[in-house]
Amino acid sequence: MTLYSDSAENWTPSENINMKKFSTSHLRISYRRFTKYALPMLVTALLCITSPGFAKISDIPQTATPIVENQSSSSLEQQARSLYNQGQYNEAATLFQQAAQQYQQKKDPVRQALSLSNLSLCQQQLGNWNDAESTITESIKLLDTNKSQKPEYTSALVQTLDIQGRLQLSRGKPEIALKTWERVTAIYTQQKQPQLVLTSKIKQAQALQSLGLYRRAADFLAKTFNLPLDVNTDVVAEPGKLKLALRVIPVSAENATGLYILGDSLRVIGEFKAAKIILEHSLAIAQKLEIPKTIALNNLSLGNLSRAQINFDEILDDGTLAPINFKPTATLYQNLAEFPTTPANIRIQARLNQLGLLIDSNQLESAKELLPQLQTEVDALPSSIVSIDARVNLAQSTMRIYRKDKTLTSLPNVAKILALGAKQAKELGNPRTESYVLGTMGSIYEETGQWAESEKLTQQAMQLSQQINAEDITYLWQWQLGRVTKEQGKNENAIAAYREAVNTIKSLRADLATASPDVQFSFRDAVEPIHRQLVRLLVESKQKDNLKTARDIIEGLQLVELDNFFREACLNADPKQVDQVDEKAGVIYPIILEDQLAVIVSLPKLPTSSKSGEKREFRYYKTDIKADAVNKLAADVRGGLNQANALDLILPDLQKMYDLIIRPAAPELAASKVETLVLVLDGSLRSIPISALHDGEKYLIEKYSIALTPGLQLLAPRSPKQEKLGALVGGLSASRLNFSSLPSVIKEVKQIESEIPSKILLNDKFTKAAFQAQVASAPFPVVHLATHAQFSSQAEKTFILTWDEKINVKDLSSVLQTVELSRSKSLELLVLSACQTASGDARSALGLAGVAVRSGARSTIATLWRVNDEASATLMSKFYEELSESRKSRVSKAEALRRAQLSVLNDPKYKSPYYWGAYVLLGNWV
Repeated sequence: MTLYSDSAENWTPSENINMKKFSTSHLRISYRRFTKYALPMLVTALLCITSPGFAKISDIPQTATPIVENQSSSSLEQQARSLYNQGQYNEAATLFQQAAQQYQQKKDPVRQALSLSNLSLCQQQLGNWNDAESTITESIKLLDTNKSQKPEYTSALVQTLDIQGRLQLSRGKPEIALKTWERVTAIYTQQKQPQLVLTSKIKQAQALQSLGLYRRAADFLAKTFNLPLDVNTDVVAEPGKLKLALRVIPVSAENATGLYILGDSLRVIGEFKAAKIILEHSLAIAQKLEIPKTIALNNLSLGNLSRAQINFDEILDDGTLAPINFKPTATLYQNLAEFPTTPANIRIQARLNQLGLLIDSNQLESAKELLPQLQTEVDALPSSIVSIDARVNLAQSTMRIYRKDKTLTSLPNVAKILALGAKQAKELGNPRTESYVLGTMGSIYEETGQWAESEKLTQQAMQLSQQINAEDITYLWQWQLGRVTKEQGKNENAIAAYREAVNTIKSLRADLATASPDVQFSFRDAVEPIHRQLVRLLVESKQKDNLKTARDIIEGLQLVELDNFFREACLNADPKQVDQVDEKAGVIYPIILEDQLAVIVSLPKLPTSSKSGEKREFRYYKTDIKADAVNKLAADVRGGLNQANALDLILPDLQKMYDLIIRPAAPELAASKVETLVLVLDGSLRSIPISALHDGEKYLIEKYSIALTPGLQLLAPRSPKQEKLGALVGGLSASRLNFSSLPSVIKEVKQIESEIPSKILLNDKFTKAAFQAQVASAPFPVVHLATHAQFSSQAEKTFILTWDEKINVKDLSSVLQTVELSRSKSLELLVLSACQTASGDARSALGLAGVAVRSGARSTIATLWRVNDEASATLMSKFYEELSESRKSRVSKAEALRRAQLSVLNDPKYKSPYYWGAYVLLGNWV
């Protein structure tokens, strides 16, 4: 017996599962996909706070109490309100229906419309979504037919619209809900009711959150509350200023809710400090006013904030994952779940998050013990989007437990959890929720190797998500469809599905970039595998045209990865042919796949090659090797160069890496007469010194000029104009802020000054303010920083050091880009001569790429590790000497750096790559 019976509506679990070899890579996204479903549950909780009460003729209630009628209301409505407050929604609905009929007989359309609106609220509580939709539509139609300038008409209309907005959001129509609440806001603004304007703006922000537009929601509310935040330009207020601004906000339930939504949105976009301050202020207001739901929501978000700051990928020096302390975050969730005033839906969300942490920390027995309690609590929820979301969450967590230990649970248990959810989702009429349930069901069939059934359900899920333009889940089903069709040998269909997923991700760049590990998408666990698996399909298709496509796909991955680094889509891709930059360059793309290192090489086409319009030829080489082995070798190469080890200890690993990346293409490289190698490095390979790779006789730098780039999409199309050289030089030789002194910086600075015209900011003159002022006014095309700097895979841990403080990568980017704004000359070269990649961070070189592409400089030179500062001073002096002669010699920046590195290499004292191999050039190499 299979899990699937005729249709999704009749889908039932089976005890006899067809067990086959399970896929594992896609299951890593389970918790991320599961936690993404927290949002609808929390939106529903917020609706309980900000939603209308009962519709009435006079004022609109400003609390969470149900809607009431005026003093002349019938006893029917009074009884209905009482029943509603007691949770007897069926009985209340009957009385509201009777009241509406009586008002119809009395020819009182306004009060009839209000009774119908209240009836719709009851139907929403009962999960009778189609009835609720019909009822609220009838109410609005009555009001539209009987338009009036009387205040009671306007009051009835705005309340009915408010209830309609709630229904639209609950049914997965946030775009329509947003427009409805914009209309509500306009009416309240015209009526000069500021508190109600605020309430309706808060609801607009909820709709923006549901659309995934967290940055826009945060910006909207920051302006509403007049807070010193500008989330669109990364300028976040200093903590002191933000706290002062929060103090003047009146204490009210509406303000507590609005600040909660603002803080939660800031958390999602990665503004953790501001998020914590605002959430704690919202919590203080809610505690003062004794509002249990808002208290619970803030505590839940603070727990999520704590989880968002856990580094799941920290790697120790021995290459193993660092232990993670989950306990503080798990305790926050557990305390919230056990607190007596925590509402049921928030309690369940806290337990689900706690369950996820237990699974992450491999406390599987504790996770298993939590499952029955969660199952009981989820089953007790009334049919609604909350209960469906909770079922999907619980199902996905149960799948994760099963994957880790098949003795603790079973897939029929997952099926049983989802079975009722599928039925409820169809009744709800929320296509997004239904899509998620169907897609999750499809993933179970994928797990069991029942490919045809999985394909059918995945297609259904994808069609539903596409109907409502829900691209943030569509790409997941496109990916799932690609995996399933590949397993059936339908490789062309699989490639098509994967390409659709990649195209969807491109259109989602701005939203995916605001990812937070606990609520949204995971780059490492979803988007990255999609790109890599597609590249694997393309390169193995044995079609030459697909090699170029594979190149484009891996460049697209680099772009999305940098978006993820900055948490915003800040980079403008502009695809270029390498011939537009340097026709004598060869471009190498080493790509780490699950069980091979694939290398795509783009070379100038030789005269003897077949004639065609293409100026480049593509080659594909591969070495069978596990991804873990590649990463370990990269770590060994990088670790072996942290100090001046003996050459015989370093060379074997450098030769192994040469054999993987360069040797397969070495004959073609030599035959093509290329002078420069441009490498688009992947993953852990970004941290290795390409110039130091060794063929058994020579280092690679002895044969070629070398440059790195995150992709040709981010390069200028042609060589820059030759400008008169000059540099703004900032340096620290003294020990500052717990960083060691750099005595040779003084020598380095003086040598630069002797080679080219320079403005020097040394030690106490090199403050952040002085640097900013000089960058804005300096006429020099080169900025050289001889100071401590660190690159990390996290933007907030990537910085340079000045005399008085650290400048993080986003601030540095903003400062350097003022060059473009303040004068017509571009920033040609940024040099960071005493920087290093962060230890214990396998992807720390991503920070270097981030600085390079975000600084606005055409080229960046930096070091992968802290080098001997005497060798650094010598190398930099030689580099500027070569660069100053480039107007005559036409030497490229890459060749100037190569000659400087060779001058150090040829010094017997500095033979080891430790002294010269750290230097890399990123960006335009000509």
